[in-house]
This record gives sequence, structure tokens and C-alpha cells, in this order.
Amino acid sequence: MTQDPQILKCADGETLAYHFSPGSANRSFGVMFCGGFMSDMTGSKALHLEQHCQAKGLSFLRFDYTGHGQSSGDFVAGTIGRWSEDALYALDHLTKGPMILVGSSMGGWMALLTALRRPERVAGLIGIAAAPDFTDDLIWRGMNRAQRQALLDKGLLAQASDYSETPYRITRQLIEEARAHLLLRDPIPLTCPIHLIHGLEDHDVPWETSLRIAQQVQSEQVDLHFIKGGDHRLSSERDLQRLTAVLDHLVASLEAPTS
Repeated sequence: MTQDPQILKCADGETLAYHFSPGSANRSFGVMFCGGFMSDMTGSKALHLEQHCQAKGLSFLRFDYTGHGQSSGDFVAGTIGRWSEDALYALDHLTKGPMILVGSSMGGWMALLTALRRPERVAGLIGIAAAPDFTDDLIWRGMNRAQRQALLDKGLLAQASDYSETPYRITRQLIEEARAHLLLRDPIPLTCPIHLIHGLEDHDVPWETSLRIAQQVQSEQVDLHFIKGGDHRLSSERDLQRLTAVLDHLVASLEAPTS
């Protein structure tokens, strides 16, 4: 039987659905998973990471942004700023101590924004086809002139999705509000260890995005993992095993005593 999620009430009355697994007392780090655009916390990567962290004694948090999954709110009212606030609120209210953030697709953007605002809490970061700035670099730039004008005039544009029968509902507010949160135009002042995993056959978020992140962050501890033949989801059994191997390596390096 699927366990019902716990509910965290936000200051504005919206609620975030989440699942939290406490870690062992002898583990120094926890893991928080940030999902993608129009995704939720029941995806294969989130569940695989949860099972792995439970086996390793690491605390683990997965949650739904407002307008996603089992959280409250309307998806079309959502913005990058709001969803990043959700991630920050979840980190602040549901976790303790140093955390490793794992972000998939849009979740990679959320993880970067969260780490920038809580550098003292974020010990490391893993991006899976991380997609910072996707609203401008991929959606807006990918539209033709007629689509852009329709979005500006009507405020809403439906785009077909390869991952759902429900089209992506892109709002003018989403595009315009996100411009206050773009990251790849300037250096990103993050110094924690970062691992970026990206499929070379990703047709949604080009692998060059991970290369741009690596170039823009100030951290000198950045590992790039390009997967030949890998798609955007990176959710095959081999991909999931690779993800947990990267996590284990990061945890081991963080827990290693310093000389």
C-alpha cells in the first residue's frame, strides 16, 4: 500500500506534500530531491534514491512543488520564483544539518537557487540533466514569432509533451518572472562539490547546459558525467545505479577526514 504523504503548510496557506525518511545518527549528511517541471515526487529517480538512502542510513526528503503532484495550488499560477521558494521552505522546515541536493531537469535549477540562498546548509549538489534558465534558453527561444505573440497576447500557450498526454501549459508570467532567476549569464558563486550527469542524446535539455553550469560555478570541485546514448529521463536501471554510485562517491568524499 502506498503511504500517504505528510503535509507541510506554507506561510501563505498553500501546502507541500512530502515524504521524509530519517537517517542514522552516525551519518553526517542528508539528501533532498528536487523534481522537474510538471513532474512529481513519485518518479523512478526519487523512489530509487529514497530506497538507496534508507539502506545507507542517510536521511532523505522528496516533495512536490505547489501546483505539482499532491501539493496544493494551480500549476498555471506557478513560477520559478514560487517553486524555488517551495524548495527553500522544504529545506528549512523539513531537514536539519548539511544536505546534498539532487535536482532533476528543472529541479537542477531549483537546487542551484536553493544552494545559493543556503550555502551553509548545502554540502554538495548533483544535477541530472539540470536545466537552469530553460524558460528563456529553451522555451522562449524555441518558439516561433507567432507562438511568442500568442503567448504575449493570451498569456497562456499549450505545448505538446513527450512525457504526458496533458500538454505543458506555458504562461507569460512563467517566462517573464523567471528572468529574475536566470543563472547562466554570470558567474555562479557556489563553491560546494558538484556532480552533473547528462545524456548525450537528451533532446529536451542539451548536454551543453551542464557544461555551461560547470563553467559558470566558482567551485573547483565539479565532475561532469556525460552518458553516451543517454536520454533526458536517465531512468533506466543502469542510469539509476549510476546515479546512486555518484551519490555514494560524493558522500564518501564529504565524510572523508581532512588532513
